[in-house]
Amino acid sequence: MISNTIEDIKGFLSDNSIKPSIQRVKIYQFLLNNKIHPTADEIYNRLNAELITLSKTTVYNTLHLFVDKGVVQPIHIEGNEVRYDADFSQHAHFKCNGCGMVYDLHLNLNIQNISELKNFEVKDIQVLMSGLCDRCSNINPIH
Repeated sequence: MISNTIEDIKGFLSDNSIKPSIQRVKIYQFLLNNKIHPTADEIYNRLNAELITLSKTTVYNTLHLFVDKGVVQPIHIEGNEVRYDADFSQHAHFKCNGCGMVYDLHLNLNIQNISELKNFEVKDIQVLMSGLCDRCSNINPIH
């Protein structure tokens, strides 16, 4: 896992053939520091005050570049809602239908034992669960 210092992020982006502009570095740093699986709009809204030259177009283009270069993964939640995750460890996601938060779930996703995938080449695994988180289920218990 990469550290969240400006210099380390600049080096990491350069190592992945991405020119480390201040906007790109700050967007990547935000993803590392905020494990909230943000949307592009959430990233823009949080960084806009700090980077007054930042535009929504820059955020969208940067996220597409990060995905293309394999340093960020898109998480397709519902419909056309896309969130972004810089964590490439093997994990699943849980979206709370109450508060909208997306949580990481560290599961053992051993696909080697799935006989139906014997001759398949798996490139990506995305597991998404939904329901109510513990906080929301205490507020709105299911009867």
